[in-house]
Amino acid sequence: GGKDAINIRIINFNNEKMQITWPTREVFPNENVSFFYTFDEGKHKVWKPCTTYLLDQDYNSGCLFKTEGPTLTISIRSSNGSEELFSKTLKAEFFIKPSPPENVTFFWEEDTVTVSCNKQERNALCLGLELQYKSKFDKEWQSRISKCCSVGDQGFDPRKCYSFRVRMKRLKHCNVVTYSSDWEAETFWMNGTLLDSCDDDITPQPKPVIVLSCLLAVLLMMLILLILLCKWQRVHMSVLPAIPDPKYLFTDLFSDHNGNLQEWLDKNDHVVVQTKLEYEEPESITEAESQPEDGKNSDKQGPLEKIFTFSGAAENNDGKAAEIACLIPASNTMAPFAGFHILMNDDMYVML
Repeated sequence: GGKDAINIRIINFNNEKMQITWPTREVFPNENVSFFYTFDEGKHKVWKPCTTYLLDQDYNSGCLFKTEGPTLTISIRSSNGSEELFSKTLKAEFFIKPSPPENVTFFWEEDTVTVSCNKQERNALCLGLELQYKSKFDKEWQSRISKCCSVGDQGFDPRKCYSFRVRMKRLKHCNVVTYSSDWEAETFWMNGTLLDSCDDDITPQPKPVIVLSCLLAVLLMMLILLILLCKWQRVHMSVLPAIPDPKYLFTDLFSDHNGNLQEWLDKNDHVVVQTKLEYEEPESITEAESQPEDGKNSDKQGPLEKIFTFSGAAENNDGKAAEIACLIPASNTMAPFAGFHILMNDDMYVML
């Protein structure tokens, strides 16, 4: 309720300019107050009116003026200046906010980095240099602080890109409020090399490497497709075996005689066709037994000789009968073919 109850904020910008602000809407609602200040310490003070006001919704809420001495006295008065509403005397150097560091340099030595800047002329003993850094894999900044004007840390991974920022910090024993300067522009480093951003830490591959990689990928795909094609052909052959075409076995039958079997047989009756077949089923093996009555036939045919002929095709002059005889042989019939005789049953067939 007194004159010292107002919560004001005081900032001395590098001991060059003063900024005083107050909560006008809470303390002076609907009233446009005036501000006066002086750096005189004697009884006869010369008050200076504020020339640069800070506004809050068109109401005076602060004043900006030049720092002219170590001791400051301020006075907030009514709009016409006749009534004093608040006054306070303070040490201006207790509220210094330092300026950002100048000429910041980074020195790298293996996994250790040291950051330094120009030493400020005023109040250097009350200042500290704060360094913050993080890699792109870190969520929070790591902070280090040292006396003006050099700070360092170690343990940096040369394979990672780091973001760095620095600022000056006013030490606690010199200030009522511990102000820090604004951050210097953020920089990006990797293994002692300055980068534009941490997105540049991925080194682009040279063009020959890219071309070679693409060529190897294409060759690998072609090899895989060739292997799959060979396997597919083998599977296809095992599941769906090829059916032989008779026209390649009897080319002249179809090219010269248009498939007329009887005509082909009459022209080629001197050709002896003999085929030896090996069957896995024992019932399909025909054994030719030697008979004492027929010695000539036994001499011509061996005991295990198997011969296919066409039933009735050589004896019958009719073409249709010959074709029928080829397709459906009579059961247990002796079929002559080119001078040979074979016993035919229902399980045997002839393929042309």
